[in-house]
Amino acid sequence: MPSWKQVAGVCFGFLGFLMIGAGAAIAWVDTPTPQKMAEAQNNVFYWDDGKQLAATGGELNRQIVDISRIPKSTQDAVIAAENASFDTDKGVDPVGIARAVVNMAKGGDTQGGSTITQQYVKNTFLGQEQTLKRKLTELVIAIKLGANEDKDVILEGYLNTAYFGRDAYGIQAAAQAYFGKDSHKLEPDEGAFLAVLLKGPNLFNPDGGIGDNAKPDLNTKRAMDRWEWILDREVEVGRMTAQDRAHYTKFPVLKPSQVATGLSGQKGYLVETAKKYVLKQTDITPEDFERGGYRVYTTFNRKKVEAMEKAVNKTRREFLNPGKRPETDKFVQFGSSSIDVKTGGIVALYGGEGWDKGHFTNNADTSGVPVGSTWKPYVLAAAMTYGTQNTDDGVGLSPTSKYNGNDMIIIKDRNGNPIPGENGPFRQKNESNKAYGFVTLKEAMQDSINSPFVQLGIDVGLKKVRDVAEDTGILEESMDTLNASFSLGTSTPSAIRMASSYATFAASGEHREPFSVLKVLYNGKTMEGFDAPEVETALEKDVADNVTNVLENVVKNGTAKKALELGRPAAGKTGTTDKNKSAWFVGYTPQLSTSVTLFRTDPKSRKLLSMNGTGGVASIHGGDIPTEVWTNYMREALKDEPKTGFPAGGPIGVMADANGAPSQTPPPPPAPPSETPSGTPAQTLPETPSGTPSEPPSQIPSETPSQTPSCEPLDFDCNNGGAGGGPTGTPDPPKDPDGGPTSGNGGGDGANGG
Repeated sequence: MPSWKQVAGVCFGFLGFLMIGAGAAIAWVDTPTPQKMAEAQNNVFYWDDGKQLAATGGELNRQIVDISRIPKSTQDAVIAAENASFDTDKGVDPVGIARAVVNMAKGGDTQGGSTITQQYVKNTFLGQEQTLKRKLTELVIAIKLGANEDKDVILEGYLNTAYFGRDAYGIQAAAQAYFGKDSHKLEPDEGAFLAVLLKGPNLFNPDGGIGDNAKPDLNTKRAMDRWEWILDREVEVGRMTAQDRAHYTKFPVLKPSQVATGLSGQKGYLVETAKKYVLKQTDITPEDFERGGYRVYTTFNRKKVEAMEKAVNKTRREFLNPGKRPETDKFVQFGSSSIDVKTGGIVALYGGEGWDKGHFTNNADTSGVPVGSTWKPYVLAAAMTYGTQNTDDGVGLSPTSKYNGNDMIIIKDRNGNPIPGENGPFRQKNESNKAYGFVTLKEAMQDSINSPFVQLGIDVGLKKVRDVAEDTGILEESMDTLNASFSLGTSTPSAIRMASSYATFAASGEHREPFSVLKVLYNGKTMEGFDAPEVETALEKDVADNVTNVLENVVKNGTAKKALELGRPAAGKTGTTDKNKSAWFVGYTPQLSTSVTLFRTDPKSRKLLSMNGTGGVASIHGGDIPTEVWTNYMREALKDEPKTGFPAGGPIGVMADANGAPSQTPPPPPAPPSETPSGTPAQTLPETPSGTPSEPPSQIPSETPSQTPSCEPLDFDCNNGGAGGGPTGTPDPPKDPDGGPTSGNGGGDGANGG
């Protein structure tokens, strides 16, 4: 065993070696200069043909100011929030460094424990990777700066290189971006807000950021809470008096975001969508990405994007007149997305009038807009896959099966018991009170009748409907609760997700996750994580192809006849929601799947507004404006593509009518006894199921499609109240979806994709 003297000698020798090494490292490293940050690279985005789409970052919105141009109150807020010991420490926080090392040893990241000096070093001298090597290098440089540099120089450098969101690097750019003033004019409450953003603008910028946890309302609450904390913290550490603190009780008013330099038209939405996908596929933070050096090659096709924008603008000009009809035509929004059926790539989208026009929410990637009857194909696909209580286990339902299409029918659970509503049995309202009688599911889809699909959803099982939608690409978080109206489209997927999901029908059941980025280079090197999404079998081929056959009939004979003007085989479904708050058309050809949505939102509350009267039309439906936009876009986008048809669906399922349906084929009357062959018993009429009267023949529609198809809104006000919960095992009656669209992952999840 070595003596204690030997052990001590080894330890002291090792410490001496470390000290010599640290001293040499400190002597050899260079200190950063703020100007290097001002010369940082752009991020460049490219169209699918390799030509440049847009460049962001770089020298945009970066200005260096002297410390004398930064108010003392702003400096105090930053120091109180980020590094209260800044004036006295040596540039590093040993406890924080130890905590970061422990985190790394446990498999966590190395963030945390950084002083202002260390953050300054990271911003201007080092890469953003979270590794022990970078942390140690940061430590060495910070020690050198702490020993040799004046604190005002360090603070000035830090505030000139920090990222504040809204493409603003440095305190001067941030003051302009959020308050429209130079940095030396910042008030104490405004300086405290900018200090909030140093925590990470993706989660603290009230504009919102990337990810479900970075929506504007969540970010705003976080920002307000931290703003309050920073002001209190200034008092706590002696950088503001309690008397001064009492003056600041209202969160400062921010100017509208103007992050639109070089991103006019659809470019802002395209760049945002691609950026979200990059961040989703990698461990890059939003702040790291904004420091530049990335080359992002997207799936976006310039001609198709221009065709989509042209189609929307044409309809907007012809349809809307806000000057003449301000009460109905203001705040109308369009959103659209187009997916390559073979690859899943997003080739085009329409996010709004443009960042340069002050519209920053990407309407192609919003959540909060109910999709209406475009949801019905999932109910049908689930029925074809799983069947109902009237089919054998594992046997699907044929689209020729009949369901009651009459208005205000009582909806029953799988045991045949009425689902209770608020004032008696729950009844489903159609838009029309037409007595359709029992119609095939194909006819019900054609005329978009509500009642058959509400009952069918119950018979199949709403969880199975949800599972089918999710398998085809609809995100679970965008789906509504399982109530009776779930089958009528109370869920709120984005336009990107709807187009991607319908592409699964077009691809005979094969699903590819939507994506917007083909490859990414960082400083010339290809990054991992951007291989094409794997193909998954979401639906059996015959199920998907039969859904397509039914949706082709919607275009040929039903609510989407305007799409016939495309002049090639197409399939799709219209959708209209309660009080005309939104209207949709989602349709596809063998090459492209495209969704178009139309809605109105209150700019303050973000709640959806009725479109009754919009465009001078009493009632807007998905078969009107959305289908017109879809047709005009698809005509241009597919003009060089061959006209090909869809595969024919094979035999699917069995005919299993809803309870109460009349016999599909009435048997012949009994033959006279003298004509009955010997030994052959006379035929008898089948019995009507006990307790379930058959529908009078006069109410059974002919096989000829209606010449005036209807398209229904989800008129929940007519659903007999529909607020009371049903018995165990039965769904709740419907509810009126409230609120308006919010940006995404998500909901979107950003094409990430959509």
